[in-house]
Amino acid sequence: MATKKVADSTLYHLSPKGFWKKFRDAVVVNPEISSGLPLQGVNRFPPPGSRPEKYSTPATKASDVAQNPYWKRDVRRAYPQLSVITQTGLSSLLIEHSTPQAVAAPAEADAADGSKAVSTTREPLELAAAISKITESTKLYSESNLPPTLTLAYPRWQPERAPDAPHPQHAYFPMHLYK
Repeated sequence: MATKKVADSTLYHLSPKGFWKKFRDAVVVNPEISSGLPLQGVNRFPPPGSRPEKYSTPATKASDVAQNPYWKRDVRRAYPQLSVITQTGLSSLLIEHSTPQAVAAPAEADAADGSKAVSTTREPLELAAAISKITESTKLYSESNLPPTLTLAYPRWQPERAPDAPHPQHAYFPMHLYK
């Protein structure tokens, strides 16, 4: 005949001693319940605080005070920096980068030109004039050649009226249903 095995509540948990054992025996509802405090030597190996060596923080770039000064670490002083772009600067950037440029390897470019590239300075244009100049020189899209659209994995939802939910004839807020 098989015997019923029961977990011993004192095997892996601390049990009270002395006065508190007598107090527990008198007050407890179920004496088989453990105290819930695990034995240190059984459940935690190695036990906390038993290792002889002391912990040392590993050396990193952040721990080097010479390369990580306080003013770089202080996040309270990381104020947002202003960035100013004028219309003339923006128009010159738009015109400069609007035309596709052929990019050659550095060795070929030096051999072909014989000298370094000379920057050409153009007279600054107003932003509206620069935008009109760019758009009239390159027509990417027209009514017949539209820009690409995103392809969706599911059809776009088109609301359709469904039969209304039952409601009184003169309801103040009737419910309109859509599918």
